[in-house]
Amino acid sequence: MSEKIKAIKAEVAKVVVGHEKMIDGLLIGLLCEGHILIEGIPGLAKTTTVKALSQSLGLGFKRVQFTPDLLPSDILGAEIYDPQHNDFKIKKGPIFTNLLLADEINRAPAKVQSALLEVMQERQVTIGDESFRLDPPFFVMATQNPVEQEGVYQLPEAQLDRFMLKLEVGYNTREEELEIARRIANGTSETVSAVISHEALEALKREVRSVHIDEEVERYMIELIAATRDPKAYGLDELVDQIQFGASPRVSIDMFKAVKAMAYLRGKDYVTPVDIAYIAKELMRHRIVLTYEAEAEGITTDAIIEKVLEAVPIP
Repeated sequence: MSEKIKAIKAEVAKVVVGHEKMIDGLLIGLLCEGHILIEGIPGLAKTTTVKALSQSLGLGFKRVQFTPDLLPSDILGAEIYDPQHNDFKIKKGPIFTNLLLADEINRAPAKVQSALLEVMQERQVTIGDESFRLDPPFFVMATQNPVEQEGVYQLPEAQLDRFMLKLEVGYNTREEELEIARRIANGTSETVSAVISHEALEALKREVRSVHIDEEVERYMIELIAATRDPKAYGLDELVDQIQFGASPRVSIDMFKAVKAMAYLRGKDYVTPVDIAYIAKELMRHRIVLTYEAEAEGITTDAIIEKVLEAVPIP
């Protein structure tokens, strides 16, 4: 693992205990310039982790708390009338940053969700008649709470597909929770410092892009994705009535990027099927649409991905 990555992880560990997989997922998003969706119940340090990561990188950071009464202009900005000059001027919103934390994104209505689509895909914002390019790096890290029932709007598939990874965060171990309680009670949490420059971050991204993927491994990834669209061709007849729509072509693009970053985080300059298996659920769990029957039976996309990984031959 790169010394720079170790330094970033060490800074985040000053305020976050455990959650290694979530931190790895956020770093993959950073290195691949992909958006990340984090799902977990309240109190699992989702917001704290994202904030600590931005501080360790020295990047611009803005947080927006999503609520049912939020408007697109609250995020993007708006044209404001200036009576002194008898003219309109642009007031830019919090989207103009490097790392945007969209907290509890599923609390905002469809109007606000759609406002994020152009920004997440095109990296540009349109206010009035003007379009503005966002300075790189730019990525959205969104959190959502799976237990809320009231005042919550389900994210549309079109927006879910724009998130490179969906990370599911669980409880800490008992030992980790004990350490968290001691830190908070004793006030011993440290301050996170910036440990990497913008130029060094760009250098890390170039190193990730240079990670080698063998052609057989490339074909294996495409086969995994194809198996979610045509499970019968891979002997997965039981999945035919469970999958309404398989993984989209964006998964192929994101998988090729993410597995390189995964291998890089594990200290390798080439990708193996182990790297793919480690990150496959995070890449596809939010991009496979289940049938009504499958949902009624309590079948999850994670279970389907496990069956696909078992069925497709490993090179």
